[in-house]
Amino acid sequence: MRQTSKTIGLALAIAATTATAALAQTNGVTATEVTFGTHTDLSGVAATYGVSSTNGAKMRIDEANAQGIHGRKIKFIIEDAGYQVPKAVQACNKLIHRDKVFAFLVAIGTPMNNACFKDQLAANIPSLFPITAARSMYEPFERLKFYASASYVDQVRSGINYLVKEKGKKAVCVMYQDTDFGKEILEGAKEQTEKLGIKIVESVTHKPTDQDFTASLTKLKAANCDLIVMGTIVRDTIIPYTAARKSGWDVTFFGSSATYDVVVGAAPGMDGFYGAGLVEMPYADSKNPAMAKFVADYKAKYSIDPNVGAVYGYIAADLTVQGLQNAGKDLTVDSFVKGMESINKSHDKLGGPEVTFGPKIRQGANTSFLAEVKGGRWTAVTGPLGF
Repeated sequence: MRQTSKTIGLALAIAATTATAALAQTNGVTATEVTFGTHTDLSGVAATYGVSSTNGAKMRIDEANAQGIHGRKIKFIIEDAGYQVPKAVQACNKLIHRDKVFAFLVAIGTPMNNACFKDQLAANIPSLFPITAARSMYEPFERLKFYASASYVDQVRSGINYLVKEKGKKAVCVMYQDTDFGKEILEGAKEQTEKLGIKIVESVTHKPTDQDFTASLTKLKAANCDLIVMGTIVRDTIIPYTAARKSGWDVTFFGSSATYDVVVGAAPGMDGFYGAGLVEMPYADSKNPAMAKFVADYKAKYSIDPNVGAVYGYIAADLTVQGLQNAGKDLTVDSFVKGMESINKSHDKLGGPEVTFGPKIRQGANTSFLAEVKGGRWTAVTGPLGF
C-alpha cells in the first residue's frame, strides 16, 4: 500500500507527540536538561567523602556538558545531610517532590540510602553508585539500583582470607560502628571466619561521633586479638589505631574501603594500617598520566588535593554519562535503565575496575586489593583478592 505525504506527515506528528509526552511524564527531563540529585555529607563525620565525591562527579559532568548529551546538559543538585538519617530523609523528600530529579547520583552512607530507598524507588528514581559498599545498594535485585564495586562484605572476606592464610592471623576481632554500615563489616567477618574454621574472639561497637576508644581497646587487648577488623570511616579509624600504637600494642588493623582515604594515610602514626582498595589512590606522582592530570585538574578547580572519594565520584558520573548516551535522545527511566544495562567491560581512564551491567546484573565489579600505609601514603601490597 502506497503512503501519501499526508499519511507520512500524520505518522511523524504522532511520533513527535508521543516522544514529547514521554518526556513530559519523566521527572527531571526536558529537551535541553536532565536533573540529577544527591543527599551527601558536606559537614559531618563523612564530609571528606561527601565533598570530594560530589566534586569529582561535577568534574565529569562539566566535561559532558561542554559537549552535550543528545542536546541536553546535566543539572546536579546537592543536599547536605551531615551523615544523619533524619536529614537525609528530608533531603530525599525535597529532591523527589520539589526538585523532581531524574536520578540520585553518589548519595552517601549506608543507613541514609537504606532510609531513602522506599520513597525513592516508589517514585521510579534510579540509585546510581552510592558512596557506600553495602550489599543493599544492589541486593535484592532492583532494576533501578546500579553499583559498580566490591561490597564491604566482599572486601572484608578477601582481606581476612589473605591476612589469615598469608600472615598467620588467628584471633580475629571486630571494632565497628553501630550502624547499618558497621553491621555489614561484622557480617563479612562472620562469614569468612566461619569459612576458615576460626572464631571472632571479641567485638566492640561505637557511635560514628565517638572520640574516646579507651574502653574498647582495653577489651580487645584483653581478648588477645591479633587482627582487628575495622567497621570505621576516617576519624574513628585514626584515633583508636594511633592510640593502640602509642600504648605499644602492635596488633594488625584492617579496614574496608571506607578507611582507604588520603586523610587516613597521611595522619601521623598510621603506618602499618591495612585497607581495602577499590581504585588507585589519587597521588600527583601517579604513573598513570590520566590520574596525574586528574589530580592537577582537581586541585586547580577546587584548590585542594583530591582524595579517593573524588575518584569514585568521577567514575560514577562517567558511567552515568555512558548510560545517558546509550539511552538515546528520547530519555525516559526505561530507556536509561536499558542504556546502563548495555555497559559492557567499561574501562575508565583513572584505572578503576572493569565494569559490566546487564538485565540481571547490578553489581558491575567485585574486585578489591589490599593496601598498606607506608611512609604516610597508601601502597598496594596485593593484586585483586578473592575468598
